[in-house]
Amino acid sequence: MEGESSWINHYLDDRVREMGEFDSFSEVNDEGNKEAAAVSLELILPDDLLERILSYLPIASIFRAGCVCKRWHEIVSSNRFLWNFSDVLPQKPWYFMFTSSDEPIGYAYDPILRKWYGIELPHIKAPDWFIASSWGLVGFMDSDSRSELYVCNPITKHYKKLQEPPGLKFSDYSALAISVNSVSHGYIVTVVKSKQVPGNFFQWDISIHIYDSETIMWVTSLTEIFTGWRGGDESVICNGVLYFLIYSTGTGGPENRHGLVAYNLSSRSSHGLLNRSFIPVPCPLTCGRLMDLKGKLVMVGGIGKQDRADIIKGIGIWVLNGREWREIARMPHKFFQGFGEFDDVFASSGTDDLIYIQSYGAPALLIFDMNLKQWKWSQKCPVTKRFPLQLFTGFCFEPRLEIAP
Repeated sequence: MEGESSWINHYLDDRVREMGEFDSFSEVNDEGNKEAAAVSLELILPDDLLERILSYLPIASIFRAGCVCKRWHEIVSSNRFLWNFSDVLPQKPWYFMFTSSDEPIGYAYDPILRKWYGIELPHIKAPDWFIASSWGLVGFMDSDSRSELYVCNPITKHYKKLQEPPGLKFSDYSALAISVNSVSHGYIVTVVKSKQVPGNFFQWDISIHIYDSETIMWVTSLTEIFTGWRGGDESVICNGVLYFLIYSTGTGGPENRHGLVAYNLSSRSSHGLLNRSFIPVPCPLTCGRLMDLKGKLVMVGGIGKQDRADIIKGIGIWVLNGREWREIARMPHKFFQGFGEFDDVFASSGTDDLIYIQSYGAPALLIFDMNLKQWKWSQKCPVTKRFPLQLFTGFCFEPRLEIAP
C-alpha cells in the first residue's frame, strides 16, 4: 500500500530461527522511518538495565529498537529479555480487522501508538473461521467440518495444529474458547458442539470437549440434551468456568431469545448440570458477545426494542456478579449513529480494560475503556468499503513475545 513502511525481518530467538523468519509488519500511514539518533548514555548503560528499559516499550517499538544496532538487536532477541518482557505491565490488546469477505486478509490496530499494521495470520483460510484468544495466543477452527484447529501467536507466528476435536461430526453449531495460564503458559481449548436431535426441532444434543496442552489430549467432558434451547457460536472461559450463550428454538417469547450457561471446567460434573446452571440475560438482546476482562465475565449486547426484539435500539455492556447482571455502560447515541446503518448483530471482543465494537457493514472501530468509562473511535482503518455488501469482522488479542503454543 502506498505510504507504508516496513519493519525489517527480525529473529526473536533460536526457536524462531527453527521455524522461519518473523514476518515484517507493514505500518500504515507512518511518516517514514527515521534513523535513530546516537545517545551517549546508551554506551554506559549495562545490558541488564538497558534490557529492562526496552522491555517497557510498546511491542511495535521493541521491533524498531532491534533495528537500531547490533547490541540492541541481541538484547531484544534474547530469552532473558522475553522473560523480563513477561513481567512488565501487559500490552494493550490489538484488534485485527478482516478487510475482505472472502480472504483472511486485514490489519491490526495498536491502541498505544494508534497505528494500523498489515499482519498475515498463519493458517487461517477464511474470515468466517471460529476464533478465540487468551494471553497472546489465538485459536482458529474451520467453519465447515470444525476439524481443522490451530493455536498460534500472531506476533511471532509460532503455531501448533491440534488433533481433531472428538464428538459429533458436522455439528449444526459450535463455539470455541481458549484460556492460557499466565504463569505456566499451559492452555486449555474448549469446543461446545450443538446438534439437533433427529426428528425433533426442540431438542438439541449439546456436548463439551476440552483440550489440555499439558496432556496433549482431548476429552469429552459432558453431553446433555436441551429442550427448547440450542447452542451457538459464542463462548468464553473466565476464572476456570466455561460460559456459552444458548438460543431459544421458539418456545419462549421474543424477550427470552438468549440465555447463558456456566460450566465449571475443574468439576467435570454429572448429567444435568448445564440445565441447572441457566442464567437469564438482562434484557431482550439482538445478539450477545462474551469476553473475560481481568477475571470478570463481560457481555456486550445489542438491545432489542420492547415491541420488536429483533430490531436493535442500542448497545449495552454488562458484568456478571454471581447470577446477576450489572449494566456498566451504554453506547451514547452519537457513537451508535456513527456506524451508519447498524445491523442487529456486530463483532465485539476485548481483554484487559478495552472493548472493541465493530459493525459488520463498515470498517469503523469503536473502543470502550472500562477503566476510564470512555468511548472513542480508533484511528481510521486504511480500508474503504468497495461495494455495498462488503462485510468486515475481527477479533482482539494481546500482543506478546514470550508465549508459544
